[in-house]
Amino acid sequence: MTPPESIVIAGGGLAGAKAAETLREEGFGGRITLLGAELIRPYERPPLSKGRLLGTGEEPFVHDESWYAEHDVDLRLGAVVTGMDRKNHVVRTASGEDVAYDRLLLATGATPRRIGTPADSTLRTWPDSDRFAAAIDKGTRLVIVGAGWIGLEVASAARQRGAHVTVVTPDSLPLRKVLGDTVAEVFADLHRAHGVEFRFGTHVREVLPDGVIVADDTRIDADAVLVAIGATPSIDLAVEAGLATGDGVHVDALHTTSDPDIFAAGDIAAVEHPLLKARVRVEHWGNALDSGPAAARAMLGRGTPWEKLPYFFTDQFDLGMEYAGWVPPGAEARVVVRGDLAAREGIVFWLVGDRVAAGMNLNVWDVQEQIQALVRAGLTGGKVDLDRLTDPSVPLEDLIA
Repeated sequence: MTPPESIVIAGGGLAGAKAAETLREEGFGGRITLLGAELIRPYERPPLSKGRLLGTGEEPFVHDESWYAEHDVDLRLGAVVTGMDRKNHVVRTASGEDVAYDRLLLATGATPRRIGTPADSTLRTWPDSDRFAAAIDKGTRLVIVGAGWIGLEVASAARQRGAHVTVVTPDSLPLRKVLGDTVAEVFADLHRAHGVEFRFGTHVREVLPDGVIVADDTRIDADAVLVAIGATPSIDLAVEAGLATGDGVHVDALHTTSDPDIFAAGDIAAVEHPLLKARVRVEHWGNALDSGPAAARAMLGRGTPWEKLPYFFTDQFDLGMEYAGWVPPGAEARVVVRGDLAAREGIVFWLVGDRVAAGMNLNVWDVQEQIQALVRAGLTGGKVDLDRLTDPSVPLEDLIA
């Protein structure tokens, strides 16, 4: 691989900013151009649905404002990349500027799904979070469309600020498709205990400026509405450029796309995972934090195969949890519990066949390393003592033969 002289990063989020940081740490002395579509320098997104809504004043910037100049990173804000010329190694921005590259990193993130009505309001950016923070107060009627991670985190923050919260979902429990009935019921009970109202088994047909209309034409009045029905990877650039895509931009274990000079990281990267033996795309902070640096090293010819397990976390009311692992789509997973789910304190494991496919710690801390070791053991031919998995008196590290 010929060493690059110029690297362009399309996407000014966590993955892009950490990639730029890693390039300098690895001794790259060439030109780095970081093109961010927003007018705010790179920041982390988890606080948008947590601390900032609670009024903590948290400013989750990835770097100090002076960092970019001090490290000779050409940060261009409001620079929306609209196309690329792979043959001539050039990307074009909405302003009509052409930016040349030897290596290109696509880190364009994801775009919230919408219902498609004019009043749709989503939470993805810093201004979105500020808008909801200003709208939510004691007595505010908030309707949340969708019962996924973002919806439930906003519900938690809004209730803690005294808002009346109604969550509408076509499913029978929040997070059921992700966690299954057993664990989803824990989150349902948590939110009910804090006054959140659920409308299960229906969907929002229309979002109005002052409420929503659900499937049976019932109207739910609201002072604010959040549409939180997931996101789609922002892959238009890759599609138009003819890169291999599907549910995300297809990359190998080194985050290289079907073009050897173009890499992808963060929410858009669908990685051919050597441990999981599948192509996996993860939308979460941990993935952006780690995959940006991984792609940066690969662009310099120093990459190593990606073996990070999918990981995510959430904080809602008095419950904090971390999850690591991956249950293959369509696989029959058996749920076993170590601890007391009724007390919201324990570890949940998802077993596929004779291995631990995933684990989640709820209000139990400093066990992620051990949980991930159990998952890895099953992926690399190791044996886990499943008979003692639910016994809290047995240290997790003692379960691997």
